Amino acid sequence: MKTDPDTYKSLLEEIFVRFPSVQSSSFDKAYKPGLEGMERFAEALGHPERKWKAVHVAGTNGKGAVASMIASVLSSCGYRTGLYTSPHLVDFRERARIVGEGMVPKEYVMDFLTRWKPWFIEHGRSFFEITTGLAFSWFADSGADVAVIEAGLGGRLDSTNIITPKLSVVTSIGLDHCQYLGDTKAKIASEKAGIFKAGVPALVGESDPETSPVFEDKARDFCPISFADRIEPSLWPRSGEILREADLRGPCVGSNLRTALAAVDILRESGFDRLSDGEAAVDALKHTARRTSFRGRWEKLNDNPLIIADIGHNPAALAFSFRRLRLMCEREECSGLIIVYGVMADKDLDSILPLMPEDAHYIFTTPSTPRALPAEDILSRWKAFRASKGLGTEGACTADSVRDAVLSAVQFAREIGGGSEKPACVFIGGSAFAVAEALPLFDTPSEIKSFSQPV
Repeated sequence: MKTDPDTYKSLLEEIFVRFPSVQSSSFDKAYKPGLEGMERFAEALGHPERKWKAVHVAGTNGKGAVASMIASVLSSCGYRTGLYTSPHLVDFRERARIVGEGMVPKEYVMDFLTRWKPWFIEHGRSFFEITTGLAFSWFADSGADVAVIEAGLGGRLDSTNIITPKLSVVTSIGLDHCQYLGDTKAKIASEKAGIFKAGVPALVGESDPETSPVFEDKARDFCPISFADRIEPSLWPRSGEILREADLRGPCVGSNLRTALAAVDILRESGFDRLSDGEAAVDALKHTARRTSFRGRWEKLNDNPLIIADIGHNPAALAFSFRRLRLMCEREECSGLIIVYGVMADKDLDSILPLMPEDAHYIFTTPSTPRALPAEDILSRWKAFRASKGLGTEGACTADSVRDAVLSAVQFAREIGGGSEKPACVFIGGSAFAVAEALPLFDTPSEIKSFSQPV
């Protein structure tokens, strides 16, 4: 089907409105837990998920990075590899990619949505089920050998859990989406462990006194299980080299790398013989971000001022990011720190506030989604927290949009870093939605590029 840009845009907008996503609506409207609907959809599609081998990756933090690393290695070693991740940041098609070739073509998206829209309407499917079905079908039609599938919310009731993979991976467990997954790490681990399949190797990235027994109990007499931090993957001696030269950065990149390397070992032992090419694997891990177009994970957008974006949004992820920013300041790697911060209303802001660097300047903003917490509310709670600790409340303001916040932050960074040998640092984070709205400002000639360079 020939794709007219206006028709394509109109169809996508209709799908977003008719079938709300978590990016355009609330979780309560968009989230449909359970596998029955997805199984019916897969049956109607001819079960495309049975036409390629799979690796399934779940977890609170790091699942996108680990999935991308594994997919990069599989592709570099000669396997035609699909990669399914969420959410998308700039382009809807980011969710489904063939590594080394690119995103699902617009023509395929147009044809799929046009053909199946009546079915979606009749059966009332969710946005995530639609995109999952699209990705699974495209991988099959593209002749993928294997696809690395990132779970959405949870695992047990996630739409992706209709697959029977060759390896199930859980990266880490933290408190996030507690209203859906449980209010303790043990309860959340139980939901994530729902991706384990009988006889299929399971790999958990991190041992934890609260969650490890949950995973071990689930796996007992059901599937073999290993913990990445309890073993030394075959390529781990080269981890330092990989981390020094990697284009995929992030506060958790070391533990994510260990999990990915352990996964590669298990897959090789499970019959993926081409993964014995260690040099190809190392090169693939160094260039994961470029090979998979993986974005928004401690991504450097500019050098002077230094601008970094990261989609980490829960306390565990932000603890790593804020700690790293503090170290940069302590080591005088930057002349000042400005944080552009937006957050969803369902996030645990009370647990995040104590993590925020005390000496940074904050510009709070409201991403363009109904789920966002208004910037004025963030500012009010930030001031109340600071006052309760006897700290000043002058170092923050609000901006009406992410765009305005970023422009203000860049201008301020130039002012405070202009007379210093080290550039000031702007960090954009708190939400994937905030990062998604910031990235296009740096991807094309724009106001940012016109004044982001040093005077």
